[in-house]
Amino acid sequence: MISGHVFIATSLDGFIARSNKDIGWLLERDDPSEDHGYDAFIKDIDVILMGRGTYEAIRDVRPWLYTRPVLVLSNSLRDQQIPPDLTGKVRFSAERTPEQAMAMLEAEGCRRVYVDGGLVIQSFLRAGLISDMVITRIPVLLGQGRSLFGAIPADILLIHEDTRAFASGLVQSHYRIAP
Repeated sequence: MISGHVFIATSLDGFIARSNKDIGWLLERDDPSEDHGYDAFIKDIDVILMGRGTYEAIRDVRPWLYTRPVLVLSNSLRDQQIPPDLTGKVRFSAERTPEQAMAMLEAEGCRRVYVDGGLVIQSFLRAGLISDMVITRIPVLLGQGRSLFGAIPADILLIHEDTRAFASGLVQSHYRIAP
């Protein structure tokens, strides 16, 4: 059975980007000497699923950040050219619902999907398609920006699995979605 997984960082006040989509504050805090668990997380992932906004924020970053295939959910990008160096690494899909996207990926043989991007994560949470979340809090207050979590129709209960603190001040918590 296919499952969705989140691995994301937020400001202490819960924002994943500034209002203008800037994530420079996040990239500045990346300390390559600290192992935040991304490599262990990604080794069991079959595909990375993200929305247009996330893709547009990282599209021009080189070297390319991802070692797994990337599926971008976007109706507006589906006819755009993929940069030549990303051919075979990125593809677009106009699947309209999280359920349709996961059914398509499951039919392709995918089992574990890294769900990335605020709006996509929100829609997959509302659809009940996220199994667990690793959320790293960056010790910075942005005051406003793009929130990780949006409106939900009912409470989503979480089970705390683990919390780790890093010398850099980052605090990472792992939650499983309660059945």
